[in-house]
Amino acid sequence: MGDVGIVTTRFYNWPGSLQLESGARLGPLTIAYETYGELNAAGDNAVLVLHALTGSAHIAGRHSPDDRLPGWWDPLVGPGRALDTGRYFVICANVLGSCYGTTGPASINPASGRPYGLDFPIITIRDMVRAQKILLDYLGVKHLVAAIGGSMGGMQVLEWGFLYPEMVTAIIPIATCGRTTPMQIAFNNVQREAIYADPDWKGGDYYGTPGPQRGLALARRIGTITYKSDPSWTMKFGRTVVDPGKYYQLEGQFEVESYLAYQGRKLVQRFDANAYLYLTKAIDLHDVSRGRGNYTEVWHNLPPCLGIGISSDFLFPPYQVKEIVSLINASGGRAQYMELNSPYGHDAFLIEFKQLEAIIKPYLRQVKL
Repeated sequence: MGDVGIVTTRFYNWPGSLQLESGARLGPLTIAYETYGELNAAGDNAVLVLHALTGSAHIAGRHSPDDRLPGWWDPLVGPGRALDTGRYFVICANVLGSCYGTTGPASINPASGRPYGLDFPIITIRDMVRAQKILLDYLGVKHLVAAIGGSMGGMQVLEWGFLYPEMVTAIIPIATCGRTTPMQIAFNNVQREAIYADPDWKGGDYYGTPGPQRGLALARRIGTITYKSDPSWTMKFGRTVVDPGKYYQLEGQFEVESYLAYQGRKLVQRFDANAYLYLTKAIDLHDVSRGRGNYTEVWHNLPPCLGIGISSDFLFPPYQVKEIVSLINASGGRAQYMELNSPYGHDAFLIEFKQLEAIIKPYLRQVKL
């Protein structure tokens, strides 16, 4: 087994206009993507990886020898690994509405010559998937061995199964849901409100300035709380304080508070606040039954499914993945459930690589190319 080495993010500039689910049109589009392995002559050995909220197309390898960390799913991608680049052509595209190279609110609006800001139209998970289909057509992909991803990526996986079932042999949604719950929407709402409340947000027209750094950092701190579990917080920090001499002062911090502040600062350095608004809204709007019928009755004709939950997931509890599997089976499809036994909460799909490999690798091996 080995890693994929040095990789490059590439960009496809599509000259067309995409019809969005809202009725608006968006184009031309730039789609940032990375690929690993080789596409076979039949164009049918591809595996599509879908990323989460603040993820990027960079799932494996390094962009330069000086990179401190590899891509976010690096232990799973490479020769002999779960996503075996000796067998599969692995693809990940930055989602529509993000800020890692694919068209989003920070992109230049051709109608004005300035960043879109809030002139960017509302997008949905289905819109993201339709943009990915445009990229796959460009790359010559005729069929997917599997679509796989966690969290918001798992939502995209499900929509691939609904929109293009004839093109996908198997779907592997991880730590996700068929439709977001009021609790999930509520968490996203307060994160957006943190950004709106920052005077430096300027109604979304902050480009050319530092932008709403405090608001975005606070949004990330709120989100980070939901990505963990009570045991994981206790294991990592306990009740340790940063400076015992400030224990009885307002500015005194427990280590967990210092960590949350660090996570907020780190996101501000790499992510666009408006993109955060649009992508969390897309998550809120996610409902596979929208426009298709009754939620419990729309699950027929999906490809075979391997649903993976996380035992300690607070944000997307495992019952939601179990529900997906149950509804597919009740509709006459084929689905099975596996679970990561982990104390790390929702973040486990970005941590528990050995467990993921033990689940994903044998499942993909039995999927016919």
